[in-house]
Amino acid sequence: MALETLINENAEKVKGTLGKLLIGRGYSENLIEAMKYTALSGGKFIRPFLVTEFCRLNGGVDGDSLTLACAVEMIHAYSLIHDDLPCMDNSKIRRGRPSNHVINGEAGALLAGDGLLTKAFQVIADSPISAEARIDAVRELARYSGPDGMVGGQQLDCEQVTAGMAKIIAIHEGKTVALIQASCVLGVIAAGGTKSDKTIAREYGYNIGMAFQIVDDVLDVIGDKDILGKPTGTDTGNGKTTFVSLLGVDESIKLAKEYTEKAKAVLPDSEHGQILAQLADVLVSRVN
Repeated sequence: MALETLINENAEKVKGTLGKLLIGRGYSENLIEAMKYTALSGGKFIRPFLVTEFCRLNGGVDGDSLTLACAVEMIHAYSLIHDDLPCMDNSKIRRGRPSNHVINGEAGALLAGDGLLTKAFQVIADSPISAEARIDAVRELARYSGPDGMVGGQQLDCEQVTAGMAKIIAIHEGKTVALIQASCVLGVIAAGGTKSDKTIAREYGYNIGMAFQIVDDVLDVIGDKDILGKPTGTDTGNGKTTFVSLLGVDESIKLAKEYTEKAKAVLPDSEHGQILAQLADVLVSRVN
């Protein structure tokens, strides 16, 4: 089956389950609608796909990974809502339509992000995997999405004025890479994989995460805003240092491909290993 079909089928499963999980009751209805506005707004749903494929890679079934995939996407959606706020990147467009705070106001968007963040851990606690696996999943997702991961990277990004390569890498190890690593590791946990399996997941996730961010930086310079569904030139316009500002477009693309090859090198030669290798190639050559 074609990779695009696999990704789309998984996205539909995740969106369907998210729709069932995000149900408003009384006073929370407006909040839930604001949460759904971003969580169900489209996108590639790559992080949930990584959860699914790493579960399959380690012999698990989709039923074990589906709620963990939803939890990861909730965290991702919350991060996008907060990232777009005026106090952060101040972006009015996300995925080709108005950002959450444009529709729901800054307070509404802030609370929608908070709601998705906390709901994600409730979803993991209620998932059908073992109690030990649920604890492990909560631990991993909290670490990768909190101050030692995504939120910490976002803080570094807010602090940067001018930055060298070491700081740019540190920023994106947190801001972008951490949640991608979490997605891979949660798939292993869902399948009951080993410590060695988690190591493979972390290494693959790290390398495709770095490649993903570098391509993002490249597209911010040479991408088509209509295809991207968001404004281009925002990083340079905000005075931020990026891989492209340090290396140039050609060297940045070269570096992204090097990370991609490192990601592919750790995968086993199996059906799902090949799917993940193909995904790495697709992500590094994407245009949106």
